[in-house]
Amino acid sequence: MATVDNRSASRHFRDLLLTSRLVGQAPRLSMLASIKSSIKHEPFPTIRAIATMSYPSKPSAEPCVTTFDEFAQLADYSLMETLNADPDATEDGNDHRARQVFSGHFVPVTPTPLPEPEYVAHSSTFFKELGLSDELALNEKFRHVFSGDISAAREPMRQVGWATGYALSIYGTEYTQQCPFGTGNGYGDGRAISVFEGIINGQRWEMQLKGGGPTPYCRGAEGRAVLRSSVREFLAQEYMHALGVPTSRAFTLYVSKSETVTRPWYSPDSHSIDPDILMDNPVAISTRVAPSFLRVGQLELFARRDHSNAHPSASKELRMIVSHLIEREYKSDMSQSLGLADQSYADQLVELAKLFRQRLTSLVANWLRVGYCQGNFNSDNCAAGGFTLDYGPFGFCEVFDPWFQPWIGGGEHFSFFNQPAAAEANYHMFWKSVRPLLAEDAEALEQFDQVRHGFAEAMQQQIQKMWATKLGLSEYHPELFKQLMQLMAQSAVDYTIFFRELSHIPDDVSALKKSFYVKASQQLDEQWQSWLKSWRDLVIKGGDLAKISIAEISTNMKQTNPKYAWREWLIIPAYQQAMQGDYTLVKELQEVLSYPYDEQSQEVEDKYYLLKPKAFSNVGGVSHYSCSS
Repeated sequence: MATVDNRSASRHFRDLLLTSRLVGQAPRLSMLASIKSSIKHEPFPTIRAIATMSYPSKPSAEPCVTTFDEFAQLADYSLMETLNADPDATEDGNDHRARQVFSGHFVPVTPTPLPEPEYVAHSSTFFKELGLSDELALNEKFRHVFSGDISAAREPMRQVGWATGYALSIYGTEYTQQCPFGTGNGYGDGRAISVFEGIINGQRWEMQLKGGGPTPYCRGAEGRAVLRSSVREFLAQEYMHALGVPTSRAFTLYVSKSETVTRPWYSPDSHSIDPDILMDNPVAISTRVAPSFLRVGQLELFARRDHSNAHPSASKELRMIVSHLIEREYKSDMSQSLGLADQSYADQLVELAKLFRQRLTSLVANWLRVGYCQGNFNSDNCAAGGFTLDYGPFGFCEVFDPWFQPWIGGGEHFSFFNQPAAAEANYHMFWKSVRPLLAEDAEALEQFDQVRHGFAEAMQQQIQKMWATKLGLSEYHPELFKQLMQLMAQSAVDYTIFFRELSHIPDDVSALKKSFYVKASQQLDEQWQSWLKSWRDLVIKGGDLAKISIAEISTNMKQTNPKYAWREWLIIPAYQQAMQGDYTLVKELQEVLSYPYDEQSQEVEDKYYLLKPKAFSNVGGVSHYSCSS
């Protein structure tokens, strides 16, 4: 039996970590004035296929859905029609008080509408992919539905949404005591409510409100999200998609002009670890979209119920949720590899394990590529479809630090370079949850276990492939990589700027120094120079200049190494201005972050291609933050 202790891929990178912590630095908010400049975009580059996007939409040439009634006709509710509702739930969705949910796959629940909803932003890119007119985001009925008032829905849309339960495990350890009932029956979508499922432009999508009010899983809270966290999540999803990293998609963002909630947060320039003030925040609802929002933690919940014989239908409900996962997330891939109609259920489960492993390892490799740290990569924050989910405690590494962890509640086990180990732990829980369904098929069970045993090797291969691509090499060179990690840490490089400047394939260390946060000694310069020579020799050798030029290698590297990074100290003014009713900077950042690989205008470069200034070093809400949202 495979165990979660089998983490050789992760150990390989932890062996490279240096003991010294690197301290980030940054500018004062008052210095950040909004600029209004035209952004020059070059054609968006094709990112090397490190990630496998299993559900790409085909952009429509022209919007084909221009009215709310046309949008409503796209509704098709596979989850509510094929899975079991909680038998204790109300049919009308008036189910907003925290309670235990003992069985069923979902709870019908209506969102709590935003009073006086106001439009903030929508993803024009995603609207175009779906064939939706941009004007829909301003349509009154559309705005009402996606700000929580689904009484505006029209058939075949439904006037009730749904929330789902899931279990919690951290690094393979099952938890129940954090549940307010001490049983685990209170974990689930506390403020996330799905309100639409349909087939749009040939692909099934689920639309989920975040901040839509309380559900039975709310654990006593009011179920709201604040504008600050909603702006962050909206922009982060736009950015991750533009980076080529599988993610839930940003759809719409609305804010209430009259409702506020109080949250703990940081006072200006505070160096406190924990929030030190209470703030009134405008309430907002963002809508995120994915083929489904099934999580590893959901599979765990039904596996636990099956194991404990929690109710007579427990085993059946486990099989149903796994079958639904295959149908929603993996059917097309399986049809290509298996000829799905002729394969047994056991064969499908083995293939599911292979496909999820491939997606998850690829996903985490991409997180490392772009400097992303999820912050809290529990099983309930791990999408079973293998994409990035739940942008709450996340951050992007600026000053290179293998132990980078922006969320004060996360700990080093969820830090930047520990994400492969967290991924393996989540995969272990997936394997553990699905395995009982193969108990009667010894041959398939052995194959299934072999897939689990191979996770560490698969993870290592994906990460090594990523580092080779990031460095413009045809293969991974462990000693060269180890030396690079040491030099990056000693020079306290900016993660994004360093690799972008390296993409020019310089022959002198001076060209890289715009990414250094500390002044290099002569000895360090010499070490860098030696490393550069070794690296360039490998680049030229691997590229074989008779087949591919230095310029082409540089172009390929720039398609892997973005120029523009997520920088929290530049995001803060956007949500601060938004709280005052000014959404200009939100839209500016949305535009800049939608083209992270491009050489944009000089005005954009001067504002966004910058080292983190010292003024934000260890500042609460910037270098670290709570998950208060």
